[in-house]
Amino acid sequence: QVQLVESGGGLVHPGGSLRLSCVGSGRSFSNLGMGWFRQAPGKEREFVATIARDPDFTAYSDSVKDRFTISRDNAKNTLYLQMNSLKPEDTAVYYCAGNLAGSLGHGISRYDYWGQGTQVTVSS
Repeated sequence: QVQLVESGGGLVHPGGSLRLSCVGSGRSFSNLGMGWFRQAPGKEREFVATIARDPDFTAYSDSVKDRFTISRDNAKNTLYLQMNSLKPEDTAVYYCAGNLAGSLGHGISRYDYWGQGTQVTVSS
């Protein structure tokens, strides 16, 4: 089993930045493929970014590409999402997820473990 705990959410003005963290415990974190998803009120959960077991492999949704950066520090069992140039439409609960395949993953069904989420609100 793997437990994932997100942190770093909050209220930020448009154009601002936040860094989300997701700490993993239990099964070997370094072997997992990881992802960030988000869910806005009244909408379905959507893919944001993913990083493979090999951190050289990453992918992003078109809506966040060039603004967000996903990274991992396996020594600290931690996944990050650096979010810059935030927009009101980025407002959502952000979830981290892990897959046992160790691969990139765009779909919710690819993931075996989920965190409880952290709220990000972008508003003036």
